[in-house]
Order: sequence, then C-alpha cells, then structure tokens
Amino acid sequence: MSLNTDPQKIIQEAEAAYQTEEYLLAAKKYQAAQAAYAEAGDALMAAEMANNASVSLLKGGNASEAYAAADKTDLIFAQAGDLRRQAIALSNQASALESLKKNDQALELYKQSSELLKQVGETDMRAFVLKSISFLQFRTGKKFDAMATMRIALDTQRKLTLRERLLKWLLGVVFKLLNT
Repeated sequence: MSLNTDPQKIIQEAEAAYQTEEYLLAAKKYQAAQAAYAEAGDALMAAEMANNASVSLLKGGNASEAYAAADKTDLIFAQAGDLRRQAIALSNQASALESLKKNDQALELYKQSSELLKQVGETDMRAFVLKSISFLQFRTGKKFDAMATMRIALDTQRKLTLRERLLKWLLGVVFKLLNT
C-alpha cells in the first residue's frame, strides 16, 4: 500500500485494482481512502468508501469482512437524508449476509433497500435488488413469493433482455392460470 494520504489518488488506485480483479488490494485501498476521509471529518465519503471496500471484499471471497465493512453505514446515510446511498448500503450488507447463508437477515435488508429505492425512483437498481429477493425466496422454499417478486422486478426494469421478456411472459401465463 502506498503512503499516499490523498483520498482521490487512493480511490484511483483502488479502482485500478478493482478493474484488474485484484479485489482484496482494492478493498485495502478503499479502506485507506475511508480512513483519510474519516480523518478529514467527511463521514459520508468515509461511509461510501466503506461500502466500496465491502463490495471488493465480497468479490474477493471474504463475506464476513464485507459485512463488517458495510455494517451500520446505512445509518450514516440515513442521518444525512441520503436515501439512495442508504439503500445501496443496505443492499451491500444483505449481499454479504446472503453469502454467509444468513438468509432471513439478508431478505429483510434487501426488502428495506427495495423500499428506499422505490422512494427515490431508482428503477434499475430496485429491479436488481428485487431479483436478489426473488432468488433468496426461491432458495428458501418460498417459490410463489419468488415468482411474484420476480414479476415485480421485471415490471420495474426499463430494458429487458430476450430471456427476461420470455420469463416475464411465462410468469404472466402462470399468474393467469392461477387466477382462473
């Protein structure tokens, strides 16, 4: 790790490491940027860097550290009234919990994230979170809930792939059959 304390320079190094799939190095760089922002008194940017570190740690295969990195960052964003970043922080925590097989906790955080994203009109991000909810519901045996959530996700998403359009059509057929 460099001795550089300029957070912007550290972020550039972190992004370069992330792009080359050196996720654990990227996480260390993001954590260094987090420390620099915290030292400068910028709690929002410090929380943002903690979330970037969380994503990198999860990609690097360390779900428990990923959760620890993002834990409670949603509260910092909530206090600042930044619902979008609060939702993203909740989603990052949920992803780590999902990797740790803590499905009930992950599902709850994903649902909170989805509601916040709905409030701020982030349709594509919300569709991604809803798909995560659907996959978790399916994995935990809630198959009907999973289908309903996936249908909402596909209805929310602006651009659908051919596969997604087919899935949406099939789910429509299933729901029509169930209603007859």
